[in-house]
This record gives sequence, structure tokens and C-alpha cells, in this order.
Amino acid sequence: MYRGIYGASSAMLVQEKTIDVVSNNLANVDTVGFRRRISVEKTFPEVLIQRRESLAPFEGASYQPIGLSGLNVVLSQTAMDTSEGAIEVTGNPLDVAISGDGFFVVGDRAGNVFYTRAGNFALDSRGNLVTQEGLNVLGRNGAPISVANVSFVEIDEGGSVIADGNVVGRVGVVTFQNPTYLRNVGKSLLQASAESGGAQPVGAARLVPRALERSNVNVIYEMVRLIEGQRAYEAAARSLSIQDEQTGSLITTFGRS
Repeated sequence: MYRGIYGASSAMLVQEKTIDVVSNNLANVDTVGFRRRISVEKTFPEVLIQRRESLAPFEGASYQPIGLSGLNVVLSQTAMDTSEGAIEVTGNPLDVAISGDGFFVVGDRAGNVFYTRAGNFALDSRGNLVTQEGLNVLGRNGAPISVANVSFVEIDEGGSVIADGNVVGRVGVVTFQNPTYLRNVGKSLLQASAESGGAQPVGAARLVPRALERSNVNVIYEMVRLIEGQRAYEAAARSLSIQDEQTGSLITTFGRS
């Protein structure tokens, strides 16, 4: 009987986490370069169920195999949907979108490196090319791109940063063997993991200047997943309540004998 309680509670936890993932996707539908996350579930390994039968006194017991049964389901991890979002032309000379595979390389002052599809760059007060979060955009040489004391800056289709007609750097673009396993550390910031592999430079990235990649979240699909998750959670909660009532009845009926 307790097995049913554990199974129902496990299902509730899985659906709760799934709803959280879907809700986060919907919250970032307008976030530039955001890639939706997918919840990945797994079951514990199957176990052999056996029936215990008592033998004659002092002869122990025998066990008869009944069959295999999978144990509870858990949320294993979340994976990134690598499908490309729609590209929107903005006309901003510092906006740039990646067409196809690849990620921009950005970093903070502590030396931490992140990756993003959000190309809505800007210039800070010191003339450095930065993201909307203030992180430095790193060039192909791994160094921040500085364009101080210029009047006009733009990024072309090859990733070259052109200041007053002169190329002052090239935006770094990298790819991964398994990008779906990149970890989210912000709305559109990612970090490499053991499963994703290390960053590999892209020699000839396909960039779209004066444009941005929108989120790849499909609102209708996510709303359907949200409703499915809520109904599955409610069904598991009802099952848990039934199992609890039956357990209480058994205890009341046989607990005094």
C-alpha cells in the first residue's frame, strides 16, 4: 500500500518541476536569444518482485518470482531546445543575430566565461562592447572588445566590429558537441557542462547584422504543456488521497488485532 503513496507523491513532484520549467519558458517568451528548456524524466531501475511463502516450522521461507516492476519516476534534468528562434530586423548597428549553430562568448571581470544567443550589445562608459547585463563581449582572441573614442560603431555579417571605418575586433562565436546540455545561469546566459563538452571556435559564423534572434518559445505549445502538467498533478494528488484513505482504513480495521 505504501508503494502507491510513494508513487503518487513522486508523480506530484515530477509534475511540479515540469510546471516550473514550462512557467519559466513562458516568462521568457520575449527574452532575446532565450532557448526553451525541456524537462527530462527517468525511472529508477526495475526490480524483481517476489512472493514470500512460509514453509513448515523451522524450515524458513521460499520466494516465488512475480515479475519486474519499475520504481518511482523522477525529474532527471532539463535540456535545452536548440531550435532557432525567429530573427527580427531592428536596424540597430550593434545588434547581431546568429543564423544556425553557435553562441557568442561573454565574460565578467572575475574571468568567468558564459555563452549566449542574445546579440543586443551596447557600449559602456569606457567604450567596451557589452551585453545588456554589463558583461564584456569577448573577441576571437578571448579578450574584451574596446572601441573607445569613436563616433560610430557597427557589427557586420562576418562578426567584425567596425569603428569609424576601421576593424577593431571580431566577435567570438563558438559551438559545442552537445549544446542541449548547456546549463542556464540567467535568462539568456549559459555555461558549459561535462555533458555539453568544451567550446569549439566557429571559423565562419553566419551572422545577421542589425537584427536579433527572438525566443524560440511557442506560447500555445507551452500553455498546453502547462495545462497537462496541472491536470496530471491533480490526478496524482487524488491518487495519493485515495491511497492514504485506504491505508487509514486498513490500520483502523486490522491494527487492533
